[in-house]
Amino acid sequence: MLSAKLQMRQSQSLVMTPQLLQSIRLLQFSHLELQTFIEGEMEKNPLLSVAETRPDDPRAEHQAPALVPDLDDAALDQAGERAEIAGFDDGFDPPAARATPEEGRPLPSQLPSSGIGGQEGESFIEALADTKPSLFAHALSEIRQAIVDPADRRIAEILAEQLDEGGYLRLDIAAAAAELGIDARRATSILDRLKNEAEPAGLFAQDLADCLAIQLRRRNRLDPVMQIVLDNLDLLARRDFQALRRLTGEDESGLMDMLAEIRRLDPKPGQDYGSAVADVVVPDVIVEAAVDGGWRIELNPAALPRVLVESDYVRRIATGRLDKQEQAFISDCHASANWLVRSLDQRARTILKVATEIVKHQDGFLCEGITALRPLTLMTVAEAVGMHESTISRVTANKYIATPRGTFELKFFFTVAIPATGGGEAHSAETVKHRIRSMVDGESAGCVLSDDDIAERLKREGVDLARRTVAKYREGLGIRSSIQRRREMKARQLAC
Repeated sequence: MLSAKLQMRQSQSLVMTPQLLQSIRLLQFSHLELQTFIEGEMEKNPLLSVAETRPDDPRAEHQAPALVPDLDDAALDQAGERAEIAGFDDGFDPPAARATPEEGRPLPSQLPSSGIGGQEGESFIEALADTKPSLFAHALSEIRQAIVDPADRRIAEILAEQLDEGGYLRLDIAAAAAELGIDARRATSILDRLKNEAEPAGLFAQDLADCLAIQLRRRNRLDPVMQIVLDNLDLLARRDFQALRRLTGEDESGLMDMLAEIRRLDPKPGQDYGSAVADVVVPDVIVEAAVDGGWRIELNPAALPRVLVESDYVRRIATGRLDKQEQAFISDCHASANWLVRSLDQRARTILKVATEIVKHQDGFLCEGITALRPLTLMTVAEAVGMHESTISRVTANKYIATPRGTFELKFFFTVAIPATGGGEAHSAETVKHRIRSMVDGESAGCVLSDDDIAERLKREGVDLARRTVAKYREGLGIRSSIQRRREMKARQLAC
């Protein structure tokens, strides 16, 4: 018979405390994510503050967080074992108007250092971004000039809100009219008026063919033959001129003239307005050449906020009369603040340790460039620094390193090893891709390399790479097939 009984058993298990989980997350935070997290902690914890270094402080360039006792690296690594590891070429030339500066407009070097707005310390780029109208604002000004009726103008303004960054209105006008509760013919009439009058030409187009047709129509160049070409832009993108000649009835010379005229059009009329400001990459590590011929590796103070704990404030309020709830709150805040400072310091030293090991392995890249990039895996670095592979994966995620060769993400230096012919030293996948790119760039009209030709040349250079892998790398680099490249070179010769 079954009976209930008490029994004691001893076992080991890994307990993930909330602080340990947050320490693991801190490792994979980017610079912006870390700033956001610290700002959130400061709002909740009155004992936290961030020390701001003045630009004229000579210690600002080399200031780093003070060292504190290590966190439990073994616990972090064990926790990491259970965690999950996780150029389109449109064939158009930019308009000539954008290739040259506007008449009478000063060059950047001629503008005052204080910026257009005249504010002290404002850079030229920041001032230019402030004075440049957005695409929506420009569209509204065009609507005011093209449409007089207030009701129609309001409908046009609603359509302008749907413009994408290229100036296209990618929506079904009939469905949009139904949502607005107006007649579809009225909405189509308003849209046609905007297409015919709005500047630059092509604004409010619904697709690429429509955009090009609007520009050609305003130049009185949209004839039936040109319309056939616009209706078959997929053939033009593939450089299938033989099919286009059959459809249009034009000879090769006439077709090349039309192609040259299309290439002078603007496929993105709205790209000069309201372009989003690109996020600035703040490197976490800076690598510079040392006097002794090696490399000096240091953390970037701009990417490491110095978080301080207001211990004096804790001591002052401790002398006052506090009830148990207030004492518990202050105690929790003090412990949380100390934990955050220790975690940030551990994060900084871990990033520096991993970056130093990466620089040791990729010394050839820093000296010679991409051709000397060596194969490297997370396991290799993990074994060298004594951490788990998942920890290295978190450390290298969204972290950047500034080198004499440029600023790169730490994951850039981890590449697959490609075996060498004859059992030599393996090659990096990025180096092989660079070789493929160089081979294609050196092609001529009479010598276009197929994937088999590239694989054969690589084999002669000591790289054992299959043809299908060459095709995979070529497509990843955005390089067209040999047939398409041959057609494009032939088209350029005829156009010249």
